Amino acid sequence: MSHLLFTLLSLFSFAALLEAQWKLRENVYVIESEWNDETPAKRVELTCNTPDDALPVYWKKGTELKGTGKTLIAEVKEFPDAGNYTCLTANTHEIVSYDFFLITKIDSNGQMIRSILKSFKEPNRTFLKCEAKNYSGIFVCSWMTENESPNVKFTIRSLEGSQGDVTCSSPVAHTDKSVTEYTVQCQKENYCPFAEEHQPIEMFLEVIDEVEYENYSSSFFIRDIIKPDPPQCQHVATNGTVTWTYPRTWSTPKSYFPLTFRVKVESTKKRKIQVYDAEEQSIQIPMTGPKDKISVRARDRYYNSSWSEWSSHCR
Repeated sequence: MSHLLFTLLSLFSFAALLEAQWKLRENVYVIESEWNDETPAKRVELTCNTPDDALPVYWKKGTELKGTGKTLIAEVKEFPDAGNYTCLTANTHEIVSYDFFLITKIDSNGQMIRSILKSFKEPNRTFLKCEAKNYSGIFVCSWMTENESPNVKFTIRSLEGSQGDVTCSSPVAHTDKSVTEYTVQCQKENYCPFAEEHQPIEMFLEVIDEVEYENYSSSFFIRDIIKPDPPQCQHVATNGTVTWTYPRTWSTPKSYFPLTFRVKVESTKKRKIQVYDAEEQSIQIPMTGPKDKISVRARDRYYNSSWSEWSSHCR
């Protein structure tokens, strides 16, 4: 009976060790740590990758000695507990193997607490925003951080199962005051703009800030993330006729990819704004003053895409 109880306890302990971590890549593991004072630390088993079991080895984390022997039980909860655990030979002090531990914060429901990225206000306070200027299969994904994290690293990819392969460039940083926005340009291979999409693209972003790990995802069809460039406003005639052209980056032919337009007139004299909808590339607006500010924006006519930004003022 005692032997059976010992076996069950051993299996339970081994299962708890397995559940405490998951492998991110070779020698790199993520510890899910419940972020409160009451929850105990995760116990993680480390095994030195030595071919000779009789070889005396010891473990270090930085300059701190953590233990001796082939196996080490580490307790990980706070950020100082994470990092690189190195196994070295006792005689020559050569590195035999290592394990690097990251921490992801979770709440009492097991949900990841995300705090590294700053959310966009639109759309819907999302952390990972993707937009496409047209139906070419090329799109841009963006995310933001506070400038307090200079060593943060990113990996973005599409998950397996997305229809067609997606390739992305390296992130480019754009710093503005207290926020840095990162952008990557991605392309869905073999994308056909004339075919209906049946399976969404699944983009997955991993973020590592020193020893803290978070991930973010976004699922979409290209048609859902369309946001055209602004039209090019050409002329305002003396009779109040405003004309414009399609954005140069928009898909062709425009007979298959038509846009609908919205014209905004800001009256400086009357201090009011009027908005007009148009299907064609011109509209006549009665009684426009010479100092009125007129601009145009566009969106997909047949699909409820996002509106473009307003064009430069027409004059």
